Amino acid sequence: MYVGTLIAALCRLKSHSEMLPFEQVSMSPDDEHYIGYTMTDVARLLRTVFERRVRSLGLTRAQWVVIARVHRHPGLSQTEISDLLEIEKATAGRLIDRMEAKGWLERRAGPNDRRSNRMHLTEEAERLHALIWPIAEATVDAALQDLSTTERRTLSKLMRRVKQQLLQLAEDDPALDDVQESLPEKAPALELANSR
Repeated sequence: MYVGTLIAALCRLKSHSEMLPFEQVSMSPDDEHYIGYTMTDVARLLRTVFERRVRSLGLTRAQWVVIARVHRHPGLSQTEISDLLEIEKATAGRLIDRMEAKGWLERRAGPNDRRSNRMHLTEEAERLHALIWPIAEATVDAALQDLSTTERRTLSKLMRRVKQQLLQLAEDDPALDDVQESLPEKAPALELANSR
């Protein structure tokens, strides 16, 4: 399987002592093995395979993400859901409306601000989560089937480190100022997008 092969390539080396010097690892965006492309491809392919497996249940990826996240973190706000899905608040509101109409989500007043609704799964959505979660796990297991237990642990540990670094950069990215300074004057759209 292509996804398994890509992930296996990331984890083929079992210890730091076996790793090639950084200079010998190709990191050019022109290289088909560029790690940024690989990470993007793996995420996209996991979504594609999973979506095909749950399509018959009439569930979209966005709906599944909301169900999975609200299951883990009951009481998310509409704003938190829009951030999670990287969509506008109004779009998230329409998604929440549709999920509420299907009987999957329930809006409850926030504990500190009754005007702020918090999302909670209904019993039906909890049953749906219990049905779909094994499909999600099986999809990941199929993608990782060529990896040993040690390689899976290594991959997980490395991906958590990358995620932590990206979370920090999402909060405060010192390179953003350097990028802004290097922009040509004819790039107002980029400046506007980054000022949001």
